[in-house]
Amino acid sequence: MSTIRTVRIGRLGHDGDGVIEGEGAPVYVPFALPGEMVRTEVDGERGRLLEVVTPSADRQRPACRHFASCGGCTLQHMRSETYLAFKRRVVVDAFASRNLTPAIDDVVPIPPGTRRRVVLAAQRAHTGVDLGFHTLRGKEVVSLAMCPVAAPAIVRALPALNRLAEPLLSRRGALRIAVTAADNGLDVAISGGKSPLDGNGRMRAVEATQAGGFLRVTVDDEPLMTLGTPVVAVDGIEVALPPGGFLQAVRESEAELRRRVLEATAGRRRIADLFAGIGTFSLPLARHAEVTAVEGDKAALAALTAAGRRAPGLKPVKVLARDLFREPLARKELEGFDAVVFDPPRQGARAQVEVLANSAVPVVVAVSCNPATLARDVRMLVDGGYVLGRVTPIDQFLYSPHVEVVAMLERPAG
Repeated sequence: MSTIRTVRIGRLGHDGDGVIEGEGAPVYVPFALPGEMVRTEVDGERGRLLEVVTPSADRQRPACRHFASCGGCTLQHMRSETYLAFKRRVVVDAFASRNLTPAIDDVVPIPPGTRRRVVLAAQRAHTGVDLGFHTLRGKEVVSLAMCPVAAPAIVRALPALNRLAEPLLSRRGALRIAVTAADNGLDVAISGGKSPLDGNGRMRAVEATQAGGFLRVTVDDEPLMTLGTPVVAVDGIEVALPPGGFLQAVRESEAELRRRVLEATAGRRRIADLFAGIGTFSLPLARHAEVTAVEGDKAALAALTAAGRRAPGLKPVKVLARDLFREPLARKELEGFDAVVFDPPRQGARAQVEVLANSAVPVVVAVSCNPATLARDVRMLVDGGYVLGRVTPIDQFLYSPHVEVVAMLERPAG
């Protein structure tokens, strides 16, 4: 049974929620800040903020009118300095939990309106379609009229995306809509559509695609309409995006990651890029080194290969289709590489890192969107004899508790 109480917030949890302590188990209150007196409805370990009685000096006016209803952003109420310090603390605590205390840089800030890839949800509403993000820890969709995080091209397309979603939605179904602002237009990959899609629905969806000016629309991996091939530049090298393919969410953060990867591998002549994707690191690295790009997604690997062939002046890029979770590169396969870069999904790269920790590779650069699994993987490398150097957090996921991190490691000579 819930109770309504007025309490003081003691600290921030790792998701950015305010934490009430001192009365048994901690209670987590979204949108509350340390030092604030708040009125909250408490149910178990969760609290719902009803009123800020005494606001913190670290509180600011949120940038978006959907804030607190939309679950896409949860940290807009923090002043910039407090927000960036919180994100750095997430990384510090993740490494400390593994008994690692490296020098961790300040968080590299990223400006608003730069996120070029978003994943939206759509569902039926009483008067049409709700298109936007889910509520915090809920299933309802908040219909967006604005978004301070997404690239302007995506925000402008929201009405057109709404019209596109309507004929594809079943009566009680929901859609997942991945929208990528490529350099030459919008790529839209939809899953969860009507099955089968009738002729009238298809015609209306095609008309909505044309009216919206989308370059390409796929529905459940099947092409609905293609008006052009979405292209992105990776360090000046054009890459044709596969439908719904992974892409670093923000161009500016990709550039920061690339700069640090190139810095750490300067002078290296043979590099393995694991979980290589479309070549975010492989292609720039190939300007000065022979690269072996390993990736389980064959469409991404094909895009990388084609881009490498078109780009003049690159050193050889060897590609290897491999599920590194099931079949990591063996120690023998790692011989001869003088650097390894890896950028796995959120679950990290435990299987591959276990092998890498026992290898003789001199330099390892680890990139991750999950500080917890990164710290776990780095701990294994340190236990294997590597020395952890610079760790840099990058604010790729603006106004959320998530943070991108790059860590540099070296194996001492001898």
